[in-house]
Amino acid sequence: MRERPFPLSSIIKNFTESMAFPNPQHPPHAILIAYPTLGHVIPSVHLAIKLASCGFVITFVNTQSIHHQTSKAASNSSHHKDDLFAAVRDSGLDIRYTTVSDGLPVAFDRSLHHEEFMQSLLHVFSAHVEELVAKIVKESVPPVTCLIADTFFVWPSMIAKKFDLLHVSFWTEPALVFSLYYHMDLLRKNGHFACQDTRKDSVDYIPGVKAIHPKDMMSYLQEKDISTVCHQIIFKAFKEIRSADFVLCNSIQELEPHTISALQAHVPFFAVGPIFPSGFIKSTVPTSLWLESDCTQWLDSKPHASVLYISFGSTVHVAKSDLLEIANGLLLTHVNFLWVLRPDVVSSEDQHPLPDGFEEAVRGRGMIIPWCSQIEVLTHPAIGGFLSHCGWNSTLESIWSEVPLLCFPLLTDQFTNRKLVVDDWRIGINLGDPCGMISKEEVSKNINRLMDEKSGAEFKSAVREMKKILENALMTNGSSVKNMEYFVRDLKTKIFASHAKNMCNGH
Repeated sequence: MRERPFPLSSIIKNFTESMAFPNPQHPPHAILIAYPTLGHVIPSVHLAIKLASCGFVITFVNTQSIHHQTSKAASNSSHHKDDLFAAVRDSGLDIRYTTVSDGLPVAFDRSLHHEEFMQSLLHVFSAHVEELVAKIVKESVPPVTCLIADTFFVWPSMIAKKFDLLHVSFWTEPALVFSLYYHMDLLRKNGHFACQDTRKDSVDYIPGVKAIHPKDMMSYLQEKDISTVCHQIIFKAFKEIRSADFVLCNSIQELEPHTISALQAHVPFFAVGPIFPSGFIKSTVPTSLWLESDCTQWLDSKPHASVLYISFGSTVHVAKSDLLEIANGLLLTHVNFLWVLRPDVVSSEDQHPLPDGFEEAVRGRGMIIPWCSQIEVLTHPAIGGFLSHCGWNSTLESIWSEVPLLCFPLLTDQFTNRKLVVDDWRIGINLGDPCGMISKEEVSKNINRLMDEKSGAEFKSAVREMKKILENALMTNGSSVKNMEYFVRDLKTKIFASHAKNMCNGH
């Protein structure tokens, strides 16, 4: 009598176990490395939590500098001192935490010496990352299967390849900005970038992007000198991105449908935003670089939608002349305002940039603080408008809080975000001429226009409609939820296929 053959499933099971094949039951294990500025760290933290909620094991890597500042600012919560994800892990998610040097001493002033900081990220950081990744790969259970790194890093595909990991690129800005960088070769070829006499007419040849004026492109694409360290980083990063296995983008399919569809012809591009803390409340993971002021009592004392919130983000500096015009413009209005003036907003060397006597002149209707929990402030009913630099996190948070924007872009993607906010979505207005200087008269006029109940009504209505798009994307069958599911499915398939190929090749 012939022996009954083994079922195929048993053969596969025995083969995978005997060859140390990754068990399909093992969760994917990703090393996630956040770019060391707050605007990138915040969505990276929440992406880690989102992926862990989808069954991933995450090893989250912060730079020692960011960790030092964050744990100092959170000093009142001693259990967060060394492990910023302690509270999240208590809830049952497997997120491990570690740090790496960015190549500079922790005490080095990265705000004051931005050029040296960027040089270190370009030339030195990768060696420290490689050493850390080697250690994590060697010691981790379950085995590491992918590297998730910010798109602006210049080394991910090289390090992923070295350790046989899949490379997932995390893009923290709109798809429009990604597309313009991705197609820099077309901009060069057509004379809109990196030429002696750059064209001033609209750019109308980028796939999936409707005509855009050069003044609305990112600041780095408007500059004549392209030899700067930031340009070197951008060029190298967007060369790297062509080797990425996947791109996750903190945007929403319905906000940028044509741009995202066109990109998907080039790269596996998944719009999974908005990436927020669960319930859109202050995160259990400390991310603040400065001690947060509690403004609740002051805001509680103000009428509904009567307060203008002002913040220029965590990184970019404001010219002192512009800051003075904004302050003097506020003096010409009667609007209540809450102004976040971080210690280095002009420079680490200028700690008192406001006009003499300004704080006394606005006492009662104005509150000036060094930092706050932006989510807590924006969701307070007293907030009626947001004077913003148009960072992408701030833009998405403002939409979710149904707060229209007064736009004052300063650098990089903020000019392109401003175009989306003012020209495309009509959920805000410009503080002044987007290309020129601002005056106190313009500042005053536009603050009054946004904050006035009658003239500001159209922006409030538009931002409410925009919020519905974000909400729908995060519903059970919403585009961002489905895109995350497709990403996880495709990633697992690729992990298994990659290991099967290695086994066949005898690796």
